[in-house]
Amino acid sequence: MSKPSPTRSDKVRRGPSGARYLGPHAADARLDLTLVLRRRTALAPMLPMATRQQRHAEFAQRHGADPVDMQRLRQFSQDHQLQELACEPGRRALRVRGSVQAIEQAFGVQLGRYQMTAGGEPFVACAEAPAMPDPAVIAVLGLDRRPVARPHFRVAPRTQAGTSFTPPQLGALYRFPAGTDGSRQTVAIIELGGGYRQADLDTYFKGLGLAVPSVTAVPVDGGSNAPGSAADGEVMLDIEIAGALAPAAKLVVYFADNTDQGFYNAISGAAHSASQPATVMSISWGAPEDGWSAASRNAMESALEDAAALGITVTVAAGDNGFTDGEADGKPHVDYPASSPSVLACGGTTLVAGADAIRSEVVWNETASGNGATGGGVSTVFARPAWQAGAGVPGAPNGFVGRGVPDVAGDADPLTGYRVRVDGQDQVYGGTSAVAPLWAALLARLNQRLGHDLEAANATLYAIGSQAWRDITRGDNGDYKAGTGWDACTGLGSPNGQSLLAALQAPPLGGAAPPGKHQ
Repeated sequence: MSKPSPTRSDKVRRGPSGARYLGPHAADARLDLTLVLRRRTALAPMLPMATRQQRHAEFAQRHGADPVDMQRLRQFSQDHQLQELACEPGRRALRVRGSVQAIEQAFGVQLGRYQMTAGGEPFVACAEAPAMPDPAVIAVLGLDRRPVARPHFRVAPRTQAGTSFTPPQLGALYRFPAGTDGSRQTVAIIELGGGYRQADLDTYFKGLGLAVPSVTAVPVDGGSNAPGSAADGEVMLDIEIAGALAPAAKLVVYFADNTDQGFYNAISGAAHSASQPATVMSISWGAPEDGWSAASRNAMESALEDAAALGITVTVAAGDNGFTDGEADGKPHVDYPASSPSVLACGGTTLVAGADAIRSEVVWNETASGNGATGGGVSTVFARPAWQAGAGVPGAPNGFVGRGVPDVAGDADPLTGYRVRVDGQDQVYGGTSAVAPLWAALLARLNQRLGHDLEAANATLYAIGSQAWRDITRGDNGDYKAGTGWDACTGLGSPNGQSLLAALQAPPLGGAAPPGKHQ
């Protein structure tokens, strides 16, 4: 395998779009990289397994890295003086460490130090895409350490505080199935910064009259439970909503750096964990899908496809900046990973309720007051999946027949938000970040009552009749309007948990098993 020759050019000084070049990276500094490999065979329906551990073992055997591919890449690493940190054929990842000089020689890049804003945190990046060392490699992650995603939460201004709810109150309003609590379920939560304090959790759940849920922090690539930043709001929101709505579920929080490498390794690690196998995964971070490099997005997508194939439903926040997803060009954009066909994308509503019933629910759009709006639209990257064929998804602005976002919705308006505790303060939060763990908790409770994981969740949910949804027909996110049935603001609608359960338990015509159940 010949090694590419690096060529220094003015691209190094221009660097990543919008970044300021600070100088070359120290040649003797050492970096950790993740090489993501292709699958041994294409994904295929999994056979029913007696345990989740057996399912993971079968997946690794069928769809892990080809041993020949892996051995070739391990030899490449040795030839280029890269230290092997971990070889994980089951999830098709080879982790290596090397000096900047060795990495530049191996992958044909020039690494530099950059800064996105004056006074901002410097990061390592390269202007050119790396030369792939082998056809088996999907992506080389760790060469660009820019933050890739943002948390999708909003804090209610105290001067504009409206009605707010505890998570159990919303669970009751959305009719989460009675007699369920998430027992025997594991919810994986992906975080790219921040942390939680156990004392806050103890105080919060005691105030709700609930036992403190089981919460385990898992460090990924040097990430850790590190409270003390603005991202704490995301972490606490996710844990408190999931824990209050599925109090008997185990919550496993994966903490990674906010880079494409960290994001990929957190998702892949959670999807492939045999010791703490997840039944549901919640992600409240993302960024406009067209801002990702193709290689990074492909690596992420491979991990999300793995999760779906392993029977894990991944709920993802659709974004809090309306149809533009926060881009300055004023054009429609959707958020990734919400736009992935392998996830359940979660949009937002504004909810008004009395003591025991929802009075009204419309599309969340508080743009005029500066309090955000639900994301939603049509992907220009991912083709429309078969399960959306009859949903009435419009074409993308460029005419592409793309995947529609979101799939489902829930209360996200910070002015009708969730009462949570963050860094010792009781506050009201909103954003689609709240909807992802809300749906993760509902799915955990549905799994519990069904007695099996709700696999192929998107196809199953789109096949369920309208009686299982609260159809949101009023409002817009700035470009797309709500209407009867699916729309690019709130998807199929917000949940009616008890009706969803009944639809999932009802055998379809012909006497086949209920949707989502293995044969």
